[in-house]
Amino acid sequence: MKKITFALLFVCMAIFVSAQEKQDTSYWKKGGLASITFSQTSLTNWSGGGDNAISTNALLNLFSNYNKGKNSWENTLNLEYGMIKQGDQGVRKSIDKIDFTTKFGHKNGGHWYYSALLDFKTQFAKGYKYSNTDGVDDVKVSNFLALAYLTLSLGMDYKPNDVFSAYLSPLTSKMTVVNDDDLSDAGAYGVDPGDKFRGEFGAFSKMTLKKDIMKNVSLKSTLDLFTNYSDSFGNIDVLWDVMINMKVNDYLTATVNTTLVYDDDIDYEGKGPKIQFKEIVGIGLAYKF
Repeated sequence: MKKITFALLFVCMAIFVSAQEKQDTSYWKKGGLASITFSQTSLTNWSGGGDNAISTNALLNLFSNYNKGKNSWENTLNLEYGMIKQGDQGVRKSIDKIDFTTKFGHKNGGHWYYSALLDFKTQFAKGYKYSNTDGVDDVKVSNFLALAYLTLSLGMDYKPNDVFSAYLSPLTSKMTVVNDDDLSDAGAYGVDPGDKFRGEFGAFSKMTLKKDIMKNVSLKSTLDLFTNYSDSFGNIDVLWDVMINMKVNDYLTATVNTTLVYDDDIDYEGKGPKIQFKEIVGIGLAYKF
């Protein structure tokens, strides 16, 4: 399975290299953003208490879009990884993301396209629920390809301009992958205990907004919605990513990155599904190309 995934990532990168080196650039629009951000807290004889802390996050966002005649082909690859060290605790993972989307469309008329979409999401490394009690081991809760999502769909794409698009699909296959023996045996992420895959068929929508909201401030928002054609129809899985990038100069930038997740199949500590939310604010070096 790892070989398949690495092959998929290789294909993703090959798409961007091919677009840059071999295709007629008059039909291609390509670019990206690479950044590394830092934060530090240093305390000396601080009577109010607290811990020293240092964190860093690395991000690489690439896109390569083709548009000729009635045909369009959009590709995005988003990679993120972050680490934090606080007080006497060891280095811990703070963010971990691999997200690849490719979408092909044929214009039907007006702003509508017949479209096919493939979306793949996973992470690089193991994740833990850390214990604050001496002698109690940390609990592994995720790993490479555990959790992973593979979505294949057919539908219609509404693209009125370069700022907004709304993809609507009544024919979507979503596969949940838990390729870790410990997690799959425990039935993590909605798979049956011992199984590493869970297939669903349902309706899917993906909305994307990319806009400069003021000078040197850009907003990118992606909202994924999925519901299964089963007894749970109407229970909507949500993934909402928002990134605000504030350019200070050619290389210095500040970013605000949030993610909201709701998955009806994920049981949080035996209390049922819960809204998950993550926010990262940082300042550091960035290069836009």
